[in-house]
Amino acid sequence: MTVEVTKIGNGLTVALHHMPHLETVAFGTWVKAGARDEAADEHGIAHLLEHMAFKGTKTRNARQIVEEIENVGGDINAATSVETTAYHARMMASDIDLGLEVLQDILQNSVFDEKEMAREKHVILQEIGAANDQPDDLVFDLFQDAAFGGQAIGRPILGTKETITGFSRADLEAYLGTHYRAPNMVVSVAGKIDSPRVLALVEDLYAGYSPELAAKSQSASYVGGQKFVERDIAETQIILGFEGRAYQARDFYASQLLSMILGGGMSSRLFQEVREKHGYCYSIYSFNWNFSDTGVFGVAAATEEQDLPKLVPVILDELLRAADNISEEEVTRARAQIRAGLMMSMESPAARAGAHARQLLLFGRTIPNEELMERLEAISAARLRELAGQLFTTSAPTVAAVGKIAHVMDQETVARKLGSTATLRNAAE
Repeated sequence: MTVEVTKIGNGLTVALHHMPHLETVAFGTWVKAGARDEAADEHGIAHLLEHMAFKGTKTRNARQIVEEIENVGGDINAATSVETTAYHARMMASDIDLGLEVLQDILQNSVFDEKEMAREKHVILQEIGAANDQPDDLVFDLFQDAAFGGQAIGRPILGTKETITGFSRADLEAYLGTHYRAPNMVVSVAGKIDSPRVLALVEDLYAGYSPELAAKSQSASYVGGQKFVERDIAETQIILGFEGRAYQARDFYASQLLSMILGGGMSSRLFQEVREKHGYCYSIYSFNWNFSDTGVFGVAAATEEQDLPKLVPVILDELLRAADNISEEEVTRARAQIRAGLMMSMESPAARAGAHARQLLLFGRTIPNEELMERLEAISAARLRELAGQLFTTSAPTVAAVGKIAHVMDQETVARKLGSTATLRNAAE
């Protein structure tokens, strides 16, 4: 059965997907507001708000919120990303009324108690400290900052000690009122449901949200750069990146295939060449981050100090070879990997609910699996070779590293070895 999408009176979008063979249900509220929607003095507030939603409402304390869900065998959680914040739950289908009511309660009736906030700020400060202590986490924070040159989209989601400690209840209420508006939100439900009854319940629970449009996200643009942090550790973490493609871009789906071919598994080019043939690292993979108006394509690896001078040149050679000799056989294998991953995930009601919500927020509609596969089938090896050439030779590189950085290739050298035509900004650190 296809997903049913309804926009209720105040502009809230509701997506319902009945899966009659199940006995469970997954649901949530997705808000088109994340780290990129924060002003400089709001850095980290979206994540703090997500945490505080579970710390007490007008009728439930923090323990009661989780106990009411867990007493019926369910679970409830939330997550903040660059562009969205999601509050979601899973439980037996027979308990959906309770679950939806609790979810709505934490979103609309949180009291943001000052004592609870002080404790949660301390928790987040520990989270920030833990991220800084983990080289494989820190390198991604450095990478995103370098790629976007200090723009909101490049800042770490967690915030900083200075911003987190300064937030007040009034700050949370102001951010909530500005961004948590009906036209900026999607309620998505998947599982064994009575769709008309669930829609009526959502309409009743969410009727109080403002119908006013939320402010648009700050525009973002990739710029490239470099950031290195010296650490005395056994393996240096390194990321090379380039300007990727936005969700709405022509090559959005092609960039997913390219990432799969280059570093999407043990049969990928980078894994076979860098690890299996040369043994220069244990872990290497590519990633493809897409946002509403920009994107990043990257390669992440970790290696010992003596292998650093050899690692990056081999990676760069593989990127350049992709522009010359990607084969139809590789494209067929990458399609099969993406198709299998998609179909496996869609067997989960939580994955379906999340996918529908994100598609509605980013594209304004849900995209059937058949359409996704048709788009992938239309992409040829020649198109991927062309895309690889564009990504790796016309975009300013981004280089980030944590560890023993003396032998890490800098941005200028990476660009020169790739024959890049991009102009590099003077913001290296």
